[in-house]
Amino acid sequence: MKDITTRADIELLVRSFYEKALTDDHIGFFFTKVAAIDLEEHLPILFQFWETALLGAMTYEGNPMLKHIELNRKSPLKPDHFDRWLELWCTTVNEHFSGEKASEAIQRAQQIAGLMKFKVEQLS
Repeated sequence: MKDITTRADIELLVRSFYEKALTDDHIGFFFTKVAAIDLEEHLPILFQFWETALLGAMTYEGNPMLKHIELNRKSPLKPDHFDRWLELWCTTVNEHFSGEKASEAIQRAQQIAGLMKFKVEQLS
């Protein structure tokens, strides 16, 4: 398997992840009902986020923490929701990629999930 090296790799990873997340029994409703995201509108933002995080492209400008705090106000985000998100992310990374950047994608997701869990819990 190849490593994550291009924007196309990021797009494959994020699209594959969302195919799982949107239909997941445990967290899918956050995307489809609570946030009610328009996936085709939201995907380019996610591509930019992960391209910035993993490839240093500096294409993302935003604050995902604020978005998740707003989401938590609509429907409480629990630690197991973040755990499930992370599980799906790691599975998706490992299905498609292997190497330094793939490991970094998992490590960054672990950091993000941990920080968001902490911040959301502090506000609850």
